[in-house]
Amino acid sequence: MRVGIIGTGAIAQKHAQAYRNIGYQLTCCTDRTPERGRKFAAAWGTEFVATPEELAARGDVDYLDVCTFPGYRLPAVELGARHGKHVLVQKPMAVDLKTAARMIAVAREAGIQLGVVSQHRFDDAVVFLKRAIDAGRLGRILEADAYVKWHRSDEYYARPVKGSWAGEGGGALISQAIHQVDVLLSLAGAVEEVFGYWQLGALHTMESEDLLCAVMRYASGATGVIQAATALWPGYPERVEIHGTKGSAIITGDRLTAWDVKDDEGEPAPVAQQTKSGASDPMAIALTPFERTFLDFGEACTTGRRAASSGIEGYRALELVKGIYDSCAQGKKVSLDAGAV
Repeated sequence: MRVGIIGTGAIAQKHAQAYRNIGYQLTCCTDRTPERGRKFAAAWGTEFVATPEELAARGDVDYLDVCTFPGYRLPAVELGARHGKHVLVQKPMAVDLKTAARMIAVAREAGIQLGVVSQHRFDDAVVFLKRAIDAGRLGRILEADAYVKWHRSDEYYARPVKGSWAGEGGGALISQAIHQVDVLLSLAGAVEEVFGYWQLGALHTMESEDLLCAVMRYASGATGVIQAATALWPGYPERVEIHGTKGSAIITGDRLTAWDVKDDEGEPAPVAQQTKSGASDPMAIALTPFERTFLDFGEACTTGRRAASSGIEGYRALELVKGIYDSCAQGKKVSLDAGAV
């Protein structure tokens, strides 16, 4: 696959390294700050072009990898649609559901793939646990929780766009814990009702929340909790806990760290102790899940099947996040509409 990257900030470095590892060609890049874009191009042996329009028009680009702030998402999909190029965007896919739904509609009408980088779906622990739950090894799911008790420095929020409603759509939940939101939805299914509390700027000077707690009821009848924070020093590895009638499993960071299931048989659980997490360093994350994400998206582009982390999955994660935000703002329970998009 031949890729053009739009936006050459920190996460683009991870993407470039993953592309090199899997043999994808990084054809070109662009950035609204030319100096940064040219530096990235020199570091990764690719070509800098002046605008996203020039990048998308090239014949040697199969898909656009959009590594920008969430405000530049729909324009990128519209650009891809005009030029017949598939589009992969960072999470969250948008800052509001209307924009996210429009992105899906534009991609669908143009016959292009729309993917969202939710790489933790491809962690070994999540892949194993998904198979185990589908096979009934944990029994009926009773509780599915996520705890993202991270820390970010004041410098992290120094740029006005960081933690802003217009620029990022919110704070710790939408920018950090949305990965675990996606994992919960993948493992435990749709959420029907939420209730949340937040603290806006509890530690940092920012518009949105750096501390949030929410309670959920899943469509299956299971319950759950999400805690999302960037205010808790020094920051601890995130956890996803799944508890069923036959036992429990815990993912810490990117590894399965507990597997306690009664009378269990079948594939051995890959229980490990060493984990990687972005708890205090945003870039302290493993490359392998990115590689698997890109390989899956590339296969979807060539075969026409839906990507494992498509725009639909990105919309569902955003829908849950926005429902929790609505509950926090209104001080009441919020029901979610899990309709088709």
